[in-house]
Parts: sequence; structure tokens; C-alpha cells
Amino acid sequence: MKIEIDQGSGFCFGVTRAIGKAEEELAGEEKLYCLGDIVHNGKECDRLQQMGLVTINHEQLSDIHDAKVLLRAHGEPPSTYALAREQGIDLIDATCPVVLHLQERIKKQYDADPEHRKQIVIFGKNGHAEVNGLVGQTEETAIIIESADEVSKLDFSRDICLYSQTTMPLDEFRGIVEYIKQHISPQATFTYYDTICRQVANRMPGIRAFALKHDVVLFVCGKKSSNGRVLFNECRKANSRSYMIDTAGEIDVRWLQGCESIGICGATSTPKWLMEQCKTRVEQLLGSQD
Repeated sequence: MKIEIDQGSGFCFGVTRAIGKAEEELAGEEKLYCLGDIVHNGKECDRLQQMGLVTINHEQLSDIHDAKVLLRAHGEPPSTYALAREQGIDLIDATCPVVLHLQERIKKQYDADPEHRKQIVIFGKNGHAEVNGLVGQTEETAIIIESADEVSKLDFSRDICLYSQTTMPLDEFRGIVEYIKQHISPQATFTYYDTICRQVANRMPGIRAFALKHDVVLFVCGKKSSNGRVLFNECRKANSRSYMIDTAGEIDVRWLQGCESIGICGATSTPKWLMEQCKTRVEQLLGSQD
């Protein structure tokens, strides 16, 4: 029996950096606040909570004064920074540099058009933390489209400027670009910026190839991970015997019957140690079958 952990899976640079900052702060502090889950993986959040990381929401932020608060990799809108200044909060900004650069580009575009003649459009998940931070750069005026099906709600007689959440599917973004090109008025302009993180986008072909190599694929991912759902769908397209699990305890021995090769992979929010736990659990389950 072959059991392989995908070496291309696991934390992306932005998540690794945010967790590193949290661990660094907690080495000298008993408690550190984090605005939202530091990563969309419950088990990793539990590990950091045991070290003293306290997850809060935006409402709770309003009640905190003179404390340290970590901003996770997803980024935050300008309103969060303004509130922190008012409350005397010391922000530990772990916004992913790729996301931060995207925020700056959108704000520059918005500020350069004081009459707001252009429609600033963001291809992303409505309500996602990163998207909230991007829309905040436009004083909440940007238009969010979650899929190609929603492109028709744009006004094609007006200028359009398109960006993307960093973790969206590249193929779908390109499809949206083509649709707008075909439908925009000759009197209007269309500019678009491929702002999808290549560290994430490059995992798509890699995860497909990995899934095809194995009889069964165990995709380890927190239920809140947007990126995880996208990557898991790619796994399942390539290999119908793909299963999404949050923990090693969810592995069903019946999934493993009749197979000779098992692949274990995950999202950009999946820690390597959790995939290792899943491998150990598979070995235990298969050992009990002997």
C-alpha cells in the first residue's frame, strides 16, 4: 500500500507569515487578540488558542482598548485601522503582501476617479474577509461578482475595471474577461488586472495531477476554507474517489477498500502536521484490517 502526502499542499506564504507573527508575539505575551480566525482550519486555530491566541470579531474589537491585535493574512478595510487608532490598539499587521498590494491598487484606482465614472468590479466571494478588505478601499462602492453567471448585472455602457480576489479560479476569471470584452459598449473602456495569487493558482494543475496518481484521495481542509472548496472540486473532477475531511477521525475505512494507492493533500490553510496525522490514521485503519 502506498500512502503519499502531497508536497505541494499546505500553508501558502501569507498564512505561514501570519502564523509566524502570532507565534513570535505569543512567545513574549500571555495573550494576543486576532481579528477573525487566523486561518480557516479549526485544528490549527485550536493549537494557537492553547498558546494564548484569542479570536475576536469586529463587534468585539470595538470593546478592546490599549491591547495588541493581529490582523490575519486576508487583510482589513480602512475602517478597521481607523477604529484601532481610536481605541489605542497596537496592530500586528500580518496582511499577505499580495493582498496588501491588491488593496493599494484598488484604492489608487478609486481615488484617481473622483466622479466614480468607472465601475470597479471584484471577482470574489461576497462576505469573504479578503473581499471585505478590498471593497473597503472603494468606500463600499465596488461591485462583487461571484461567478460568470453574475456578470450580466454590470452596466456595459459604462467603463469597467476588473480585479480578482487572490484565491479565485484562474480559468473562471479569464472567462469573465472574455464575456465583458464581447459585451461592453464601444464607447466604454474595459481594463482588467489578473490579481490571482500564482502560489494558489499553480496548485490547481498540481492537485489534479496528484489526484490522478492515486486510487483514493483524502483532501484535508477546514469547512470555512474558500480556497479549499475550489481545490477539492478539482480533486473530485480528476478522481471521483476524493473525500474532504477536517480531521483524521473522519476517515472511513470503507473508502480505502480495494485500493493500492492513497493520496493525502489539502488547501493553503491546511497544516502539514494535520496531513501527517491523517496518514498515521490511515496506517492504523489498514493495520487493523490485516
